[in-house]
Amino acid sequence: MSDDGQSLIFDWSNCGARRAPSRAKVMLYDETLRDGLQSPSVVDPPLERKIEILHLMESLGIDCLDAGLPGAGERQRHAVVGLCREIGAQRMRIRPSCAARTVAADIEPIADAVQRSGVAIEAMVFIGSSPIRQYAEGWTIEFMLEQSRSAIAFAVRQGLDVTFVTEDTTRSSPEVLRILLRAAIGEGAKRVCVCDTCGAAVPSGAFNVVSFIRDVVGDTAGIDWHGHRDRGLDLANALAAFEAGASRIHGTALGVGERVGNTSMEQLLVNFRLLGIRDDDLTRLPDYCRSVADATGVPMPVNAPIVGRDAFRTATGVHAAAVIKAMKRGDEPLANLVYSGVPAHMIGRRQEIEIGPMSGSSNVIHYLTTRGLPSSQEIVLAVLERAKLCDRLLTEDEVVAIVDRCAVMSGA
Repeated sequence: MSDDGQSLIFDWSNCGARRAPSRAKVMLYDETLRDGLQSPSVVDPPLERKIEILHLMESLGIDCLDAGLPGAGERQRHAVVGLCREIGAQRMRIRPSCAARTVAADIEPIADAVQRSGVAIEAMVFIGSSPIRQYAEGWTIEFMLEQSRSAIAFAVRQGLDVTFVTEDTTRSSPEVLRILLRAAIGEGAKRVCVCDTCGAAVPSGAFNVVSFIRDVVGDTAGIDWHGHRDRGLDLANALAAFEAGASRIHGTALGVGERVGNTSMEQLLVNFRLLGIRDDDLTRLPDYCRSVADATGVPMPVNAPIVGRDAFRTATGVHAAAVIKAMKRGDEPLANLVYSGVPAHMIGRRQEIEIGPMSGSSNVIHYLTTRGLPSSQEIVLAVLERAKLCDRLLTEDEVVAIVDRCAVMSGA
């Protein structure tokens, strides 16, 4: 089908009052190599592995990356400079940034990295803005305002583009946000970043806070959304933030990050592609996620959406039968959509039909014929009988053994 099967699907997301805006493109900002590495369970990869991941980001069309927090020490400074030099040497499209607290000691290393790499670096200058953070730190609004103003002004004097990041934005009061954001823009910040730092927001809250901030900043600054997944609402919140006017969305590969992690970059890429907002080539998406998993020591769950081992794999008889019928039509898009919300071919994968206790004869016939194995009625029944007695999927070795046994018994 020329429309990749979409004419056979009714899309309820395009009904009703709320729908995705008809914006040409949303930018994606990859936090894997900074915020992602704040997970307590990850390994901080060596520079050469980070460069490998950088190239995969570039291949996916990701617009920006957080190269690190150079104020944290020499290891981070070395990585930031190395990544930026690679971007410059390879003339990459992706743009780097670095995180910094609202102190000159964090901003100076970013300016130094610009000088050492010859590549412009955006400064993501952050400060906590919620009442609970103010109370814990003993901060007054006057202190926060002065810290923010002086840090942004200092960064601008260093020739850096600045995004002002209010940590815990989704639990901050409108009054404080209005004061801080207007001051930041007044000092030269070009973007502001709305953070669901504790993953506390629900989609309506994400929509409301971004709408409020859009009204505050108007056309004077772009808006970022940075979300966490503590309540499992990270992707839904990101889409709601985009709907409300956020033009750059943050994420990490496999959702790695502090506590239970950040919004998954692979889910952002696929969903914005399916919504028609972006048109990236995502065939290397599994490579990107595998590379991050290997480099950081984070296992990829088998049921991870899009990139997990089981994402396009089934042994259920009725499901497999529908997929197989679509395959027999010679229509890959149809086969990839009849029992899946994500077309497997979009990310360079295919539907996989397995054999297990809930399988039917169509599973077995397809499995045997696609592997060039004989599929007589006797063999199909023998495989199916074994599968029904099993508490898991049959392995290929087990299936081949049954085929061989049937051949011996028949005297072939």
